[in-house]
Amino acid sequence: MEKFKSKIDIWLAFLLILIFGLALIQFVYNQDWIDLTFILLVIAFIVHMFATTFYIIENDKLRIKCGFLINILIEIKSIKKISETFNVLSSPALSLDRLEIVYGKYNSVLISPKEKKRFMEAIKSVNSEVEIVLKR
Repeated sequence: MEKFKSKIDIWLAFLLILIFGLALIQFVYNQDWIDLTFILLVIAFIVHMFATTFYIIENDKLRIKCGFLINILIEIKSIKKISETFNVLSSPALSLDRLEIVYGKYNSVLISPKEKKRFMEAIKSVNSEVEIVLKR
C-alpha cells in the first residue's frame, strides 16, 4: 500500500485564511454569534477536507479520498491515460498542478498528488499500458 498526499497550493490556503479570517474578525467585532458559529463550522469542514485528501494505491486499486464526501475506487487496470493538466474543475485536488486520470469507458478524475512522478511510477508498475502525457 502506498499513500500519496495531495499537493496544496500555498496561494489557495492563503486566500482561504484571508477570506475566513476577515469574516471571523467581522463576526466577533459585531458580536454576531450565529454567523460566527456557522463560519467556524465551514472552516472545520475545509480543514477536514485539506487533512483528508489523499490517494492510496493498494494492490490493483486506486482509492481517491477527500473528506467524507469523496471515496472513489478505481481498478488500476482500467486506467488508460494519465496526463498533466491545470484544469480548474472541481475535484479531489488541493492544487491546480493536477493529473487527469482517464479510466473505464468515459470516466475521468482530477487529482493532485504531491509526488506526481512517484505516483505515476506506482500506477505504471501495476498497469504498464497506461499512457503518460507530460506537459513540457
